[in-house]
Parts: sequence; C-alpha cells; structure tokens
Amino acid sequence: MRVLFLHADFLEYEVKEKALPSVGDVPKDKRHGRAEEALVCFVSAEKRDEADPAGAAAAVARNVEEVAAQVHTRRVVLYPYAHLSSSLAAPDPAQAILAALERDLRARGLDVHASPFGYYKSFTISVKGHPLSELSREIVADTGGEKEEVSDAVRAEAKLRSAWSILDLDGRLHPLALTDGKVTGFDFNGHENLRRFATYEMAKSREVREEPPHVRLMRELELVDYEPGSDPGNLRYYAKGRLVKGLLEEFVSQRVIEYGAMEVECPIMYDFEHPALKSYLNRFPARQYVVQTPNKRAFLRFSACFGQFLIAKDMVLSYKQLPLSLYELTRYSFRAEQRGELAGLRRLRAFTMPDCHALCADLDQAKEHMMVRFEVAWDLLKDCGFAMPDDFEVGLRVTEPFWKEHREFVTAYARRWGKAILVETWAEQFFYFVMKYEWNFVDANDKAAALTTDQIDTENAKRFGITFTDETGQARHPYILHLSPSGAIERVLYALLEKAAADIAAGRPPMLPVWLSPVQVRVVPVSVDQVEAAKALVDRFPDVRADVDDTSDSLNKKIRNAEKEWIPYIAVVGRRELESGTLSVRVRATKEQRAMTVDALRAEIAKETAGRPYKPLPLPRLLTKRPTFRG
Repeated sequence: MRVLFLHADFLEYEVKEKALPSVGDVPKDKRHGRAEEALVCFVSAEKRDEADPAGAAAAVARNVEEVAAQVHTRRVVLYPYAHLSSSLAAPDPAQAILAALERDLRARGLDVHASPFGYYKSFTISVKGHPLSELSREIVADTGGEKEEVSDAVRAEAKLRSAWSILDLDGRLHPLALTDGKVTGFDFNGHENLRRFATYEMAKSREVREEPPHVRLMRELELVDYEPGSDPGNLRYYAKGRLVKGLLEEFVSQRVIEYGAMEVECPIMYDFEHPALKSYLNRFPARQYVVQTPNKRAFLRFSACFGQFLIAKDMVLSYKQLPLSLYELTRYSFRAEQRGELAGLRRLRAFTMPDCHALCADLDQAKEHMMVRFEVAWDLLKDCGFAMPDDFEVGLRVTEPFWKEHREFVTAYARRWGKAILVETWAEQFFYFVMKYEWNFVDANDKAAALTTDQIDTENAKRFGITFTDETGQARHPYILHLSPSGAIERVLYALLEKAAADIAAGRPPMLPVWLSPVQVRVVPVSVDQVEAAKALVDRFPDVRADVDDTSDSLNKKIRNAEKEWIPYIAVVGRRELESGTLSVRVRATKEQRAMTVDALRAEIAKETAGRPYKPLPLPRLLTKRPTFRG
C-alpha cells in the first residue's frame, strides 16, 4: 500500500458522486465530514496487497500508529485516494483491506474517521508546517521472515553454470570436476591450499557450520565482539580493535593516494528508482538493504561504485587524462548477507571497503593499468604482514570470449602471480565485467574469503553516461577498473588473526605485526620498588605504544599476561637493570631474551614500523587504570 501522511489542522470533505457504480449509497448524514487536529492518511491499496489483505492492513496500521505518535495525535482520518499508485487493487479487495485497516487502528485505541470509498469528493485541508507534517511511505505486508531485495545478478549467480580449471604457469588449462566432494583433474601435490580453495569455490557452499578460529582470538584479545543490539553482521570494536582497524584504514588510503588516486566521499544511501542505479543493482551479485525514507524507497550502498560513477558522469575528461582513478574508503558498505553465512570478521553485513575505480581509454590500457594496480595491492598486503603469494589463492573469473581473445594476458597474469590459479569461465557475460580476479585467504575451516579484487567493467560507463573525448574529438565511453586493494578492512584483520591461529596450531607464537600491535612494549617492574622507574622509562618511548604493568602480580604472572596479549616486546626492569642501564627484553617474534638499551629497543621498533602509520596507545598507560571489556 502507498500512504501519504499529512498532519492537519483540519480536513473537511463533501461526497459528490459515485466513482465506482458497485459501491453502496452513502447516507445523507455521512456525505459530509470534518476532522480537526488529525493525522490524515491518503491511502491506495495496490495489486500486490491482494495476496495478503490482513498482512497489508496490519503493516499499514503499525506505520499509522508510529507516525501518529510522532506528531502527538490519536485522531486519524483514512481517506481512500487512488492517485498514489498506478497498480491499484480491485475494488472489492481494496474495500476489504481498508475495512481491516480501520478495525486494526480502532483496536489500537486510535480515534478513526474513515471517509467513503469509491466516491468523488471535494475536500479542503490545512496542513501544519513542521518537518513531520508531510510524509509518504510505500508499505508492504510482512512476509513472516526477512524481506530482501534480490537482484537479477544474484538470481543468475544461483543458476550459473561454470567451467572450472586450473591454469598453470606454462599456460595450460586443466579442466576440473567435483565428485562426491573431491576435486579431480589436476595434480594438487604441493598445492594443498589451492585444492581446498577449489573445493570451496566449486561446491558454492557458503554456510558456516563451525566458528572460525579468529572469532575466539578477536574476543580474547578484546579487539572485536558481536553486537547483540544490532542486526547480525554488525560488530562492536573495543579500544584496541578500533586502533588496529584505524591503522589499517589509514595505511590502505595512504598507499592508494600515493598510487595516484583522487580521494572523494559519497553518500551511503541512494534512490532505489534512479534508472542507472536500478539497472546496476540488477547486474551486481549482492543482496541489498532497502529502506523507506520519508520521501522514497532507497538502498544502502554495497560499494562505492555508483557514487564514484555519478561523479565521473559530471566530469569533463580527455583521453590525455586517462587512466584516471577515484577512491573512497567507505564507512560503511552494506550487504544483506544470509544469516548462515555470517561469521566473525569474515563475512559481515556492514563493512569498511576501500574502492578505487580507474577510467581507461580502451581495453589495452585497461589491461596494462590493471597490472600497475596489481603491484600496488601486492606491496600493500605484503606490508600488512602477509607472505606473498603463499598466503593467498587466486580465483580468476572470465567470459569465454575474453579468454579466447586475451589468453596471453591471463596467462601472463598467472606467471606474475607465481603459482597456479583457479579459473572460472562463463559462456556469456552475466555480470558487468568480462574479467575479475580475487586474492582469497583460505582459513582453518576450509572457507575462503576474497581480499584484493580488480575487475574490467564493460557496461557501467554507458549505463551512467560517463564519457571522455578521444584523439579525434569524439565522445567515447571508457572501460572501468574496480580495485579494492585490500578488500574489506575487516577481512584483513580476519586473515591476520587466522594466520595467528595457524601459528598456534603449529607451535609458533601468534602475533600481529608490530605496527598493528595495540601495545608494542610492556614495561614490567620486578617489584613495587621499580614501578616509578618503569613509568619514567615509558616516557622515553614517545612514538611507541608502551605501557606499564603496575599490578601487584608476581613477575611470572605479569609476563604470562603480556604474552597472552601478544605484546611484541616485554621489557623487564629490576634493580639490576636500573644499575646497568639496560633492559631485559623478551622478543616475541624470535623467542629471544636480550639485554637492550632503551635507544636500541626504540630503534628496532622504528625499523619494524618504518613507512607505516602510527597512533598512540588507545588505553590508559597503567594497567591498574584499565577496564576489562569482556568479563
């Protein structure tokens, strides 16, 4: 149903004549009506409401009650108004829906005046002028579960039939088959991670059956936790987690801007009925969050694509300026992922996505520039703390025509990657891109998550009206590259924690890179006599996140607690250390215990963190002053 809400000083109407011959006659004493200080609801029952009249009426009743409370009135006028919709319900179902709505509102204790259905009426209305005095809503019946908008691309993906292969470094394709959960067609000896990845991708099972190891770690370390007060897939970040996330955000943005992208900022909400946006929605394989604003249906962005496309549409561009890149770090992007697929930091409904789009003059320039961006992403992930390419597996998706015409380029890509990759080919172009690659991390539960991705988009420049002037003075549509250099920031943290979980399983000390460690140095006094000296020592680490364990615990317990927090350097200070001017330092990465001066320790940390952003300690310096976030 569609409803126009008007908070009125008064509404006065007079019945003139029948608009529908089938409706009954209105008694003379009901042919005129007036209501004062009322919420007037102009209502159109629609064709889709006929499937569930009671549900439609109940959904509208809840909205009417909500708006009435907002404008502080209990008086409601229901005014049938066919002009709100071009898809009206038939007269009999419409009358039944309006009658049910009237009954529901009366049951809620509202004073309801219903004007006659099926008549032409003259009316006079005086509407108040406050911000909530005019609202319009499109309201649908409850479905008994989560309502979701599913794009054509999501439906196509569910039915998609792919050919899967392994592309080796010699350029040979090895066709794969999945039988009884086992992938055959390639000798995976020495490629165990690739086998796990191929099994996951070919089975297309995203459901999470057991909790990934990183979930326990993110909570034990007081980094991130589930938020029971929000929609599933929205997380809370404690002080240390917010620091880590903020450092990653800053580092990714720094590298993308150094590469040459221009940073912009776009809205998080867009018009669902915008022609280009609606067309793009149906070509993007993601489920949407659709919301009803006071004015229209809208959706929350699932990427920064269309915001940047709308900017590019208004730009005046020449071939001389291409390739040209726009960038935004979205806080946040939203996808209505299915509940069974949500898992810690791996798959979320609200996430932080760095999106960098490059406009390219032609396909040759697009392919060349894709490899420039490849190097940006490679160096970025390496400097985040990953082993390249060992920590990832490539999934490359391509149309058959593109593969046939550009096989040499795809093979060269695999050679640059340095190990065999998984290739998915489609007989035709289902989505807006002809080629897409993803760098996937495979976790302990044999689930894969894409971090870095880039795509060659052949559709959206035309869809959004983006043009540039070529050498001959003609307007042309560019190709668009879609790069997320790191993937969602949350997934970077997910992969780092999963790597740490693998280290635990292998008997190695788990840790975050030093530049991401919330506490980089813990100064541990041997006894209470050294606490003041320890505080003074911390002042000598101005650009290091250093704290002091001033608790009354034993020395061994203090060290164990610091190790549980994965602190990279634990500096013990006792009477002997104060006399010698050196610290007894436990180095987590190497399991060494070394005597180091403050200057030497500071220099080592500076070397470890060179070129990375810095943020100060996110918690009080003294442990006795800190809260426990998870009791």
